[in-house]
Amino acid sequence: MSPRRAISGGRIDRLRTIRFTFDGRPFTGHAGDTLASALLANGVTLFARSFKYHRPRGVLTAGIDEPNALVTVLSGAVREPNIPATMLEIYDGLNVASQNRFPSLAYDVGALNQLGSKVLGAGFYYKTFMGPVIGPLKGTRFWMFCEWFIRRAAGLGSAGLEKDPSRYERMNAFCDVLVVGSGPAGLIAAKAASDSGARVMLAELDATPGGSANWSGETIDGLPAAEWAAETLRDLKARENVRVLPRTTVWGYYDGNTLSAVERVADHRNTPAKGEPRHRHWTIRTQSVVLATGAFERPLVFPGNDRPGVMLAGAALRYVNQYGVLPGQKIAIFTNNDSAYHTAEALKKAGAEIVAMVDVRDDTSVAGREIAREVGGEYLAGHAVVATEGGAQVSGIKVQRINAATGALSGDPRSIHADCLLVSGGWSPTIHLASQAGLKPEWDNDLQAFLPPKPTQNWVGAGAFNGSFSTEKAISEGHAAGLTAAGATDGKADELPSVDADAFDPNPAPVFEIKAKGKAFVDLQHDVTADDVRLAHREGFVSVEHLKRYTTLGMATDQGKTSNIPGLAIMAETLGKPIPDVGTTRFRAPFAPVSVGSLAGERYGDIRPERLTPMYDWHVENGAEFYAAGLWHRPMIYGLSGESVEQAYVRETKAVRGGVGLVDVSTLGKIAVQGPDAGAFLDRVYTNMFSTLAIGKARYGLMLREDGFVLDDGTTWRLGEHDFLMTTTTANAGKVMQHLEYLLDVVWPELKVQLTSVTDQWAGAAISGPKSRDVLAACVTGTKVDNDALPFMGIVYGEIDGAPVMICRLSFSGELAYEVYSGAGHGTHVWQALIKAGEPFAIVPYGLEALGTMRIEKGHVTGAEIDGRTTARDLHLDWMLSKKKPFIGSAMMDREGLVAEDRLQLVGIVSLDNRPLNGGAHIVEELDEANPHGSLGHLTAACYSPSLGKYIGLALVKGGKARQGTRAFISDPLRKRFGPVEIVSHHFFDPEGSRMHG
Repeated sequence: MSPRRAISGGRIDRLRTIRFTFDGRPFTGHAGDTLASALLANGVTLFARSFKYHRPRGVLTAGIDEPNALVTVLSGAVREPNIPATMLEIYDGLNVASQNRFPSLAYDVGALNQLGSKVLGAGFYYKTFMGPVIGPLKGTRFWMFCEWFIRRAAGLGSAGLEKDPSRYERMNAFCDVLVVGSGPAGLIAAKAASDSGARVMLAELDATPGGSANWSGETIDGLPAAEWAAETLRDLKARENVRVLPRTTVWGYYDGNTLSAVERVADHRNTPAKGEPRHRHWTIRTQSVVLATGAFERPLVFPGNDRPGVMLAGAALRYVNQYGVLPGQKIAIFTNNDSAYHTAEALKKAGAEIVAMVDVRDDTSVAGREIAREVGGEYLAGHAVVATEGGAQVSGIKVQRINAATGALSGDPRSIHADCLLVSGGWSPTIHLASQAGLKPEWDNDLQAFLPPKPTQNWVGAGAFNGSFSTEKAISEGHAAGLTAAGATDGKADELPSVDADAFDPNPAPVFEIKAKGKAFVDLQHDVTADDVRLAHREGFVSVEHLKRYTTLGMATDQGKTSNIPGLAIMAETLGKPIPDVGTTRFRAPFAPVSVGSLAGERYGDIRPERLTPMYDWHVENGAEFYAAGLWHRPMIYGLSGESVEQAYVRETKAVRGGVGLVDVSTLGKIAVQGPDAGAFLDRVYTNMFSTLAIGKARYGLMLREDGFVLDDGTTWRLGEHDFLMTTTTANAGKVMQHLEYLLDVVWPELKVQLTSVTDQWAGAAISGPKSRDVLAACVTGTKVDNDALPFMGIVYGEIDGAPVMICRLSFSGELAYEVYSGAGHGTHVWQALIKAGEPFAIVPYGLEALGTMRIEKGHVTGAEIDGRTTARDLHLDWMLSKKKPFIGSAMMDREGLVAEDRLQLVGIVSLDNRPLNGGAHIVEELDEANPHGSLGHLTAACYSPSLGKYIGLALVKGGKARQGTRAFISDPLRKRFGPVEIVSHHFFDPEGSRMHG
């Protein structure tokens, strides 16, 4: 039997022994143990060293609020630091190391920092490392000298450098009611909502749903609370409209009743089961939420309150009732409220000796006094613990009389022998999610705690979350909350389970510090003392936000779950104000640390999202080779056996120029611009007019940034009086959407315009070449496609093999061409129908390389030329700058620097040595391979032109227009490519446009 394992009790499986190691030492526990409970059962009380002073620290809590007992889990070469021992379930082979110590936990040289504690107070780094260094390093800043040492001393656990081999998943879920927390209130809420027919999800952060019912020791409906919870849970799991998620932390509450959660699927096993992820991230969208998240117990602030052996009374109750572990043999209890008396009663029944009950209140409850007499030991009302005694473990306490109204101590302190001190400073409802979802918390003076704000989203609270600490009241509130969340009007309240327990309310004394000699810690994880809080006040940091940042109170991994209220109380006393006047910091997501792997989910390595067009599978089946373009996977070429990339795109280009080809253009950005002011809005956004565009016609448009530089180009189609479809380049779709939304939200909120991204709604296929009209005529029904019915930039509607399509005649290739749009679900069907109709005309699918070759031959610009530094004039698009209206960028486009003659301007480049050109290569007047210099500009794109039989490119060259007809050189030292070129017009092929207008 382990030294502190109770003979009986708890919910662990005593027949299953688990073997694990801590700091290289072997230990055993039982199935159902956490690392904290298993080590406590083995008599281990020293778990960690503190952040700044390296003081010995033990377990304070039994849950996610643990500030002290953080460990590193080792799995081969993989290290995962800062895991609370209270949340880590043991399993065979678990290997754990303590943190923040050297060379060992018991003998840590960092403890010498305590000798300098007077100069290591809050903000010491702001004031200490600003002066100059004297001596050999004279002239450097003191911080620069100290930084190397400080960086290596800072932090708690250290992360490993090895790749995480685990797999993670992301899930989206939809429900009517999400219940967060599975104590009695949460279980009853889920049951009531389910009974009403709602689809319910129940999330519980612990391994065993049931919450406080698992360890309260009460009787519900004649059963021990834990058995009642297990039976209720079995009933819920059997229901088709209920999903139960154990080991799941709901960590974020966002707009639209969207919540984020992480399910720890396999952390309790050595290796995940086949196909199982380690963590699963849930994005949950729900109609309503029931917050039954309970409350966190607060510690008391007094000298020596951080010594191993000091533990929260509620945590001790959980260790003895859930894990069958005694926190000590001779136990003293120090409280300011009634809840700790439950713990005394449970520990006495489990075999511990209660040596003292110390209560700061003179006027304690009758029930409390009765329990104190039953458990034995000294009963010291109107007293306080003013110090703990011992080394790296409590061996005794000092008590002294106190006035709870003023905090004044009187009389002489005296010692009491104890090997464990349980403390309770009241309870703070776990209102983090409610605060994330809306307003500031509201102070309740009777409970000495912040209660949830009024809802701004569709949530309802129940139980201790509301400040209701009796189980009977929690069940009643849970039932009402479940009905309300489900939208039900009635329920069987008379059939609620009965509770056999003393109805204790906490009735806490006001929160205050026990002022005696010695360090009294407020934030145990970051070593923030009561003196640090007072120092912040003296330094002028009186706002709670400034207090937080100056002292780092509440900024550790536990986010101040046990320290916020005591810290505020000390600041309030220093300011001479009540706590609600001082305020509280807002709770932000995440509620608890979230693994990066769960956020990334299945994506790792290249974490960019993969976007596939509706015709992607067809492209794969027909030999396409892909590359990423604006996050989309687009066909580069459809190579034949033995073909190089250049041979493939030359073949495809010739086929289009000589006959007909088909290219997937689904990736173009598509934005629906709708509303009475849509035309006026587009006039302001584009450099040319769109309000005059006829319905059923399209127009090429140019968009500038406010500074006068080109943002994007594309075509916009007028589908109705107030209905436009804007297309953008693939890469800039998101950027343009953000730009337009900003203009409507901030610059012109009075315009009646609605924007909708419809990029994924439409599948697009561009059919190009002299035979393209023939192919369309062979397969399109419901409309004609001849020149009269469908002129250049015209739009018609019809069907292809039964699928509705919208066709616009426009060209990026420079050939007679049409863009055929269909619903995304019809994309492959329409594509295949076009391919079949084109077979008599030798149609070929072509990729981006051929498309890019044809656009270079035509001198059309893309993102390579619209690089954020070019103007409309630089790109020879000044003909699109309207002189009849202002537009975004018109006020800045004529600045002196933007109209200078020596600006980089678009030109064509022809290789004179008939060797390939490369994008990014420099254009120079004088070739100097040994010392490249004198760049005139650079190539933006290059290809082999089958129409010209030459290697050509587009370039941005200083004063490019004046240089046409001159010669220069390519200088590309990285790729060892040098050679002569001719600078020509960017219009290489069919400059008159006769082919696309034919």
